[in-house]
Amino acid sequence: MMRSFLSVLFVLLAGVCAHAGAEANWPQFRGPGGQGVSDAAHLPLHWGEGQNVKWKTAIHGKAWSSPVIWGDQVWMTTATEDGHELSVVCVDKGSGKITLDKVLFHIQTPQYCIPFNSYASPTPCIEAGRLYATFGAPGTACVDTKDGTVLWQRTDFVCNHFRGAGSSPLLWNDRLIMNFDGSDFQYVVALDKQTGKTIWNTPRSIDFQDMSNGKPMGGGDFRKAFSSPRIMMYEGKPILISEGSKAVYCYDPMTGKELWRTEYRAAHSGSITPVIGEGLVYVTTGHSATELWALRPGGHGVVNETHIVWKNKKHVPTRPSPVLADGLIYMTSDSGIASCVDAKTGAEVWHGRLDARAGGFSASPIYAPGRVYFFNEEGKTTVLAAGREFKALAENQLADGIMGSPAVSGDALFLRTKTSLYRIEDTRSASASGATQKD
Repeated sequence: MMRSFLSVLFVLLAGVCAHAGAEANWPQFRGPGGQGVSDAAHLPLHWGEGQNVKWKTAIHGKAWSSPVIWGDQVWMTTATEDGHELSVVCVDKGSGKITLDKVLFHIQTPQYCIPFNSYASPTPCIEAGRLYATFGAPGTACVDTKDGTVLWQRTDFVCNHFRGAGSSPLLWNDRLIMNFDGSDFQYVVALDKQTGKTIWNTPRSIDFQDMSNGKPMGGGDFRKAFSSPRIMMYEGKPILISEGSKAVYCYDPMTGKELWRTEYRAAHSGSITPVIGEGLVYVTTGHSATELWALRPGGHGVVNETHIVWKNKKHVPTRPSPVLADGLIYMTSDSGIASCVDAKTGAEVWHGRLDARAGGFSASPIYAPGRVYFFNEEGKTTVLAAGREFKALAENQLADGIMGSPAVSGDALFLRTKTSLYRIEDTRSASASGATQKD
């Protein structure tokens, strides 16, 4: 009897330890490392409207931003469909109850935003006590997460987002770094996170000339971009990787000085967040001539001839960012053809259609040990086995479409659909570990 009791106790303690081992905070777009990679070994495999949903909370407005998580709080931005009100919403992670709903900006004359986009597409970032939310040029604010007090705000950035903002901010050391790539102005800024004051502001350096005839390229799409910046360690120092339209740039994050750039003049409007690993930077070249490039960091000036390691043209996305794990890059085209590429060589390992009836894909996939999760605009998630074989493990359907990338906390997925926020987890294992009673 004692042996039986100890066996049960061991199983329960193992469940608690496994739950506690997964990261609790998801502080920015694509998670702690900005890569869409989670260490949660017990994320749910199956769910639906009546299965493995701990709670579902309706969120007002139209917004494609992702949720971010710190402690017991889940934060997200939202906006009215017409763009006149820009808000933040806080949800209790344990219960799903909305604890704060605050309008940050009232916009008298919103910029134009295409119906496919939203006025709240950039994902905020969060740290202990502070949320940093941007809606692009209309407004950026720092909010006290205890009571919703606005600590500082900026409404003076000039940028015509042309089709709507999409770049998410990056919190690094004492500064908040943001891309502004519009049809009129293109630049990168670093703000003092304590005060909101500008530390540096660096214009993009590409000339936007058609290399075939030396004439300026017409139309805002050739200058517009949606990508979010990343920090990479190179030769023991941090460098800032920031993709604009027609070029990927590297800056010194302390000073804003441009160190090098790689140009892709045949394409435009870079949208994915750069992926970093294997000593390389992985980017896609936006629209029109979409390719996945592996770049070797370093050098000075334009480094196309010396620093492009490989290119891949097959099934490359313009919207969902790839995910890198164990030397393999997983991605899906906008239309739902998933593929796996060797990160060192660019050689395709496999490809396969996620679902012949699937809608488009905008949300970025996430990797968890042994699995890759893909989310489509019709609310379906396809779970594939990670590795060198195309193998579907599960398909899960929610009532509404998924535009924003997911968040992870503990062993729970936090999925934002067009209308609601879900906490999804294996309720049986969560109950065994005590996670449903205490987060």
